[in-house]
Amino acid sequence: MSMAKSSSLLAPIAKRLEGKVAVITGGASGMGAATAKLFVQHGAKVVIADVQNELGHSVCKEIGSDESISFVRCDVSNEQDVQHAVETAVAKHGKLDIMFSNAGTEGSIESTIAASDGQNLRRVLDVNLFGAFHCAKYAARAMIPAKRGSIVFTSSSVSDIAGLTPHAYTASKYAVLGLTKNLCVELGQHGIRVNCIAPHAMNTGMFRRTMGVSNEKADELLCEAANLKGVVFEAEHVAEAALYLGSDQSMYVSGLNMVIDGGYSTTNPSLAQVVRNSLQL
Repeated sequence: MSMAKSSSLLAPIAKRLEGKVAVITGGASGMGAATAKLFVQHGAKVVIADVQNELGHSVCKEIGSDESISFVRCDVSNEQDVQHAVETAVAKHGKLDIMFSNAGTEGSIESTIAASDGQNLRRVLDVNLFGAFHCAKYAARAMIPAKRGSIVFTSSSVSDIAGLTPHAYTASKYAVLGLTKNLCVELGQHGIRVNCIAPHAMNTGMFRRTMGVSNEKADELLCEAANLKGVVFEAEHVAEAALYLGSDQSMYVSGLNMVIDGGYSTTNPSLAQVVRNSLQL
């Protein structure tokens, strides 16, 4: 028996988010700003929610008109701020189709449990985990009546591999993945999809601060360590993943942790590196 194909899958993809409304937390810089730009290019109405007021307004001015993109100050660790951001989007555009919970912090660079600071752990969890929780809560309230929507979290490749980042950051990203899986089950009953994007390390301000290196040194380190050669990992690659997960092209994708690491997590290069070094002696 043949089945009719969804009209959205037959539609041209030039404007993959035409008519959709999105909130992007952490949208004033980095992956969030790249995603905001791409979403607007594909027809979405976007509300950037960020703590960086000046930068947020600057990104909005650069990307488009007040009708297509706007800014609201939002500290995702503050539940009322997130509620306000979602209510602002709904009041301005009448609905919410996509919540991209992208805001995050790396916390301190302490790497040993013996040197860890409980206050740092709380701060990282407040932003990375509780922030995601708040985004899901208020996005769900807006989406459940419509029986559709897409919630996308920024996790990290450290949710798939270990030993690369401080414990607080790693723990927070594993927790976001767990939240994604549970929400996928609950909200799937309301037609809402929930997924993660798990980017690998890229040359961002966060990475440079964590590693304590210059922009040039960061590029050198990342290219040397990469599994996939000849491609420089950039914020736009994450934006493309968010576009896919936010659009109807992924209408039957939910519960996915989309790891974007050029295959890094599929192998342990230690043995090969030891062999190469020994052959060069």
